[in-house]
Amino acid sequence: MIDILANNPLLLLFTVSAIGYLIGRINIGGISLGVAAVLFVGLAFGALDQRLRLPDIIYLLGLVIFVYTIGLSSGPGFIASFRRRGLRNNLFVGGIIVVAAGIAVVLRMILGLNSAQTAGLFAGSLTNTPALAAVIEQLSQRGADEVLRTEPVVGYSVAYPVGVLGMILAIYLTRRLWRIDLAQESQQLREFGAVGEHLINCTIRVTNANVDGQSIAELVRANGWNVIFSRRQHDGRIELATGAARLNTGDLISVVGSPEAVAQVTAVLGEPTDEQLMLDRHTLDFRRIFVSNPAVIGVPLRMLNLPSTLGAVITRIRRGDVELLPHGDTVLEPGDRVRVVTQRDNMDRVSAFFGDSYRSLAEIDVVSLGLGTALGMLVGLIPIPLPGGGSFSLGLAGGPLIVALILGWRGRTGPIIWSLPYSANLTLRQVGMTLFLAGIGTRAGYSFFTTITQGNGLFLFIGGALITIPVAILTLFIGYKLLKIPFSLLIGMLAGLQTQPAVLAFANEQAGNEAPNIGYAMVFPTAMVVKIILAQILLG
Repeated sequence: MIDILANNPLLLLFTVSAIGYLIGRINIGGISLGVAAVLFVGLAFGALDQRLRLPDIIYLLGLVIFVYTIGLSSGPGFIASFRRRGLRNNLFVGGIIVVAAGIAVVLRMILGLNSAQTAGLFAGSLTNTPALAAVIEQLSQRGADEVLRTEPVVGYSVAYPVGVLGMILAIYLTRRLWRIDLAQESQQLREFGAVGEHLINCTIRVTNANVDGQSIAELVRANGWNVIFSRRQHDGRIELATGAARLNTGDLISVVGSPEAVAQVTAVLGEPTDEQLMLDRHTLDFRRIFVSNPAVIGVPLRMLNLPSTLGAVITRIRRGDVELLPHGDTVLEPGDRVRVVTQRDNMDRVSAFFGDSYRSLAEIDVVSLGLGTALGMLVGLIPIPLPGGGSFSLGLAGGPLIVALILGWRGRTGPIIWSLPYSANLTLRQVGMTLFLAGIGTRAGYSFFTTITQGNGLFLFIGGALITIPVAILTLFIGYKLLKIPFSLLIGMLAGLQTQPAVLAFANEQAGNEAPNIGYAMVFPTAMVVKIILAQILLG
């Protein structure tokens, strides 16, 4: 069987993936590994025989696809995060990595390691291949012999698996120990766009004479309401509640928003009523419509000006499993489902405007996907000079991620729509993650177990654990207990500090929302650059 798998890489890939997914579904105490289990199965297969290793192209392709799709979906939240303590979080992560380098210096003295082994141990315990590449490049420029150039690789290969396992273990233990209820973090995470809002529809009877004659737009500006007005009943006639509509005592007004926001509106306008305007569909009707028309994708809603151009109002946006309240600066993405209120005889026209084609949502724009990933890979190749000589590059992990963050934030450039339909993005992300985990698992398995059982491999393994685990615990303790960062966001930041997609996959399984992806993308660039620089300092 080993011979068959060794001679058929695709068979090995799908075997590892299938078994990994089966194991990942096992739930113990409410915790499951999910797709991260593919890594452990890959390590086990790789340990059986050194021939059981997938080609480089497998995990490299998976890495590029995974980080690019993460970047596209996290772009808007990443840019917004710098208005919400993003700088503080990046300084925090940078400081933790400096602490990790300090631990590496102490371990060098205790374990009697040379500088090359120490730099490799540091890069492996924080799972950063570009840092290892920079170390090897520095050794080559100094004319080091072949033996010395292999020592960072040995330290890296031994510490790398514990760099992944240690982070996953830390997340699991701290969540259990601190009894964290991720569902309670929803309110904190809404500002990052990581979770949706609980929206309700309420009909209010206007009884406050002080608002008589004021327009809806004037009242919203004066009170700062975060709601959507959809219908108004005036003199027995139901019509769209546009911003120009003026309220009068006795009017009924339909409001959509969070329970807290709706209560604020009710307190000013009057009182809730049991009569539901949304149930009267004789004049105005509503429908959920798929957004598939390229002309409306990536365009802020205020520029579409739907009440004037189409006589329609969007009351909710469904993006994946998340429900959002629309605003003027909200940008529609392919695959969004918008709930639209308009005249009954106008519904077909509105549906055609948004596209409403489910089939087109299953199709991927290969032009934008190809251009975006190619641009990201080119950016990853650009050499960035370091003080004192030498250079580094962002590589296949950093380049596509940085480019995707920018493109995801932009949404579109002229006729090119960079964002992917939500379902297509998730599918590509899952496929990329599986390819990556299966690839690195099978390639690291044999060297990991052989090094552990020979020479000073055990000391290097312990040294890697003494860097990884304290860094993980320190990050989680300071971030959650002192800085009050939501745990869902924090474990994504921990994965970004580690620059490790496998840890991110486990974090996503735990959180069940987009917060880990936003945290990962927020700090990944800083972590990448700081680790590359510190690895070369440790070498020097």
